[in-house]
Amino acid sequence: MSHLTRRDFLKLSASTFAGLAFSPFLPDLETFDDAEQVRVAISSVSVYSAPNDQSRIVSQRFRDELVNIYEEVNSGTPTYNPIWYRVWGGYIHRARLQRVKVLYNKSMATIPEGKRQLSELTVPYTQAMRYTKTYGWQPNLRLYYGSVHWIDGIDEGPDGQPWYRIFDELVGFPYHVTAIHLRPIPTGEWAPITPDVPLEDKRIEVNLSTQILTAYEYDQIVFQTNISSGIPAGRPKPNVISTKTPSGEFRILEKYPSKHMGNGALFADIDDYELPGVPWTSFFTESGVAFHGTYWHDNFGTPMSRGCINMRIEEAKWLFRWVRPPHKPDLISNSGHGTLVRITP
Repeated sequence: MSHLTRRDFLKLSASTFAGLAFSPFLPDLETFDDAEQVRVAISSVSVYSAPNDQSRIVSQRFRDELVNIYEEVNSGTPTYNPIWYRVWGGYIHRARLQRVKVLYNKSMATIPEGKRQLSELTVPYTQAMRYTKTYGWQPNLRLYYGSVHWIDGIDEGPDGQPWYRIFDELVGFPYHVTAIHLRPIPTGEWAPITPDVPLEDKRIEVNLSTQILTAYEYDQIVFQTNISSGIPAGRPKPNVISTKTPSGEFRILEKYPSKHMGNGALFADIDDYELPGVPWTSFFTESGVAFHGTYWHDNFGTPMSRGCINMRIEEAKWLFRWVRPPHKPDLISNSGHGTLVRITP
């Protein structure tokens, strides 16, 4: 793999952008696809003849298919998440869908030596690639819309275009993503919220029965939303980690703007539990239970997780910025005695 000098990279960038208007393969960076679309986030979902699961199933849509939305329908069922989408041929419940867009980005010219740049994926999904001298370029992880990743370099990719080198704290090996698929996140966009409020005057309360999270400052509600906690199945086997979210009082212990959850298998099957770039993660137990953004379902209001508290990505980002300890932008993670978290059954 060739590493670009600044001069080579600028030459490559100039030729790349000049040729965009004439290339049948590269997108126009001045426009974006504003269609209402969802990505199927599970192995398959059913299309129903009416917006309820008692109606006739007319077809199936499969993982990572992109489906156009014609209308959003509130059918009243299920009560905790009554939204259905009218699509070609019928209706799909939104539980296992992810709303996505297609937004392209101009590549950065450089990454400061020894620094990393936080970024978010702005296309429905992209195929990350890993380079080795023995095998050349090979596909590995698939990354999804809204996931967050650390960029630590810019190289020439398998198509001859700029690709970002991704630092993954779990994998231990770099992999690459085409630069136009990642948006660098400005530092101010994830700066602390109300950092002047004393530690003892902020707290989070989560009610597992109602699946409601509430944030308080000076005993006043400043934020409230529905979440998805752990599936209350307990511990099915002695050597299997419980999927139940623990109740009690905790403190925010450590925060990661990007966290790889799973086993770190670069060549995991698409259905394996491998979640790179989980965004805006705030841990509150030593065993690894956390608040974090979620790009693999839209079924908030009912338990869905393996113990963590799933949140919408933008809401998890708000919480990440709001809780103590305040995060420094140049750190991969930040630890300390933080905001009180109170969880009731």
